[in-house]
Amino acid sequence: MDKRIDSADAAVALIPDGATIMMGGFGLCGIPEMLIAALHRRGTRDLTVISNNAGVDGFGIGVLLEARQVRKMIATYVGENKEFERQYLTRELEVDLVPQGTFAERIRAGGAGIGAFYTPTGYGTLVAEGKESREFDGTHYVLERPLKADFAFVKGDRGDRHGNLTYRRTARNFNPIMATAARVTIAEVETLVAPGEIDPDAVVTPGIYVQHIFLGGPYQKRIERRVVREG
Repeated sequence: MDKRIDSADAAVALIPDGATIMMGGFGLCGIPEMLIAALHRRGTRDLTVISNNAGVDGFGIGVLLEARQVRKMIATYVGENKEFERQYLTRELEVDLVPQGTFAERIRAGGAGIGAFYTPTGYGTLVAEGKESREFDGTHYVLERPLKADFAFVKGDRGDRHGNLTYRRTARNFNPIMATAARVTIAEVETLVAPGEIDPDAVVTPGIYVQHIFLGGPYQKRIERRVVREG
């Protein structure tokens, strides 16, 4: 099955206002740059975005926040985005902060069809408020429910027109689990090849999880925080 779609703009045309979207990446590493930029151009609004980070001012998810396209963020780390901070403090933006390991497992559970799971992370803190808890073998656990989405934006290194994907080093991050946890997964890749050119043993995300794929680029691949050693 040929799952190619013409462009990022054609892909985001499928997304209605009010959609819930998972966006891969860790900081600015492995983010779906083309899809985020296209979503910004289209002006789709009232979005719930599930992403480890909230981008930075002027790039990544940051541009969606600046344009007031995001209604709610579900994330683990948001410390590099002043506009996010401003909207959160003025209550313009709904925010659900999730411990990073719990965040990853909630997404994995969503893709695996797991109804809920217990984790010790967050017990006795604000994270556990309003949630069921139980004790197992002397340790207290909090019940967490899976995360799912209408759409997932993922960034791959190589892909074929059947949707099989590979990733480059740490750009792999949250992309593979998000691809499994959405109703529709859209993948942008740096290299698009014919079926059979990717060694089956190298495939990380099988094409069964991907509905649309396109060749992205050129990519900026920005550094989130540049640190220069003195001396």
